[in-house]
Amino acid sequence: MKKILLIIMISLLLTGCGKEKIYEDLTDTNFEVINDKIEVYSEVYLEDIINNKNNIELITNNFPIDTEDLGTKEYKIYYKLEDKKYVYKFNIMVVDTTEPRVISGTNKTIQVNYSGDLCDLIMYGDNYSGNVTCTIEGDYDLTKAGTYKVIYKLSDSSNNIKDVNVTLNVKEKINSGSSTPSTEKTYFTDIYNEHKKSNTEIGIDVSKWQGNIDFEKVKNAGATFVMMRIGVQSSRNGNISIDSYFKDNIRKAKEAGLKVGVYLYTMAGSIKEAKEHAEWVVDTLNEEDLDLPIAFDWENFSKWNSFRISFHEVNAMVNTFIETVQSKGYEGMLYSSKNYLVNIWENKKNYPVWLAHYTSKTNYEGKYIMWQMCNNGRIDGINGDVDIDILYY
Repeated sequence: MKKILLIIMISLLLTGCGKEKIYEDLTDTNFEVINDKIEVYSEVYLEDIINNKNNIELITNNFPIDTEDLGTKEYKIYYKLEDKKYVYKFNIMVVDTTEPRVISGTNKTIQVNYSGDLCDLIMYGDNYSGNVTCTIEGDYDLTKAGTYKVIYKLSDSSNNIKDVNVTLNVKEKINSGSSTPSTEKTYFTDIYNEHKKSNTEIGIDVSKWQGNIDFEKVKNAGATFVMMRIGVQSSRNGNISIDSYFKDNIRKAKEAGLKVGVYLYTMAGSIKEAKEHAEWVVDTLNEEDLDLPIAFDWENFSKWNSFRISFHEVNAMVNTFIETVQSKGYEGMLYSSKNYLVNIWENKKNYPVWLAHYTSKTNYEGKYIMWQMCNNGRIDGINGDVDIDILYY
């Protein structure tokens, strides 16, 4: 018996336990790395960076290069040649060479003896780093009125530097801006007559600011849907509170036969927090059926610099939010104004978009399924202004 076991063990050793031997290819005769430096977050596949010089049939399938983090990474290609299996190893370095960028105007007016942080006069950020440093070069005197040309030097964690020319208009006094509010109103009937087509529906979006709503009158006025605020995060790092009118709104809107969707006003500052907020919405709905999506409403751009997040991260936040509600059987949607849809949101996954653009004819060129066209709307059933929306099919 021992002799039989010994023979089996020797046989396994000689055959490599049944596994085919892999030879390491240390030559450059078969493959060439076309580009060994790849930009962070770019979408690159094996075939994009490897030149198969002799058209060898690979065992390894085409695969994506991991560009989520900076640094050097080793990859392997397996192939078979003359009945032998080979592995070719190569390194790729993921780098960040993209400069920070400014997404606000650079002509700023301040009052004499301005005491705020001059860097916060403009909104800036980076694709990779949430910590962009700002220094200012040039002569200026905040104690004297005048126009000063300065340079904002923005630097990210990869030492990419962007020089931005900024004009500081220092004034003795700045008008308080207490101009007479506009009395112009947009009437639902006019919007309905102009925009109701075979492929559109006209509706509204509401929150507690609309107070008690007569949804029967809203329905009779021609509206067929309502987006309603389910909750709000009113302070950075604060808890979410349910909109005080939400439960009544969703019940009464459904009773009136209106289609319903919801949105969450969030100040999430991380992917983790965005996921938690999505879970809060789902839990609060408690399996309530919706006809329209759950919208991620992030509008904190006036405080953007203080959030210390990258453009990539804020996009990952909305993706995580939508993916989370989708995993629970709901549809997700991104809400944003035209400016930030153009300058911030990448929407690489082509999620539904709710466009906010207060104009009679939008020139936004991206895709959207809903357009919030005004915030001064008037409709029977609501005492005061309301946003009017167009839904497209």
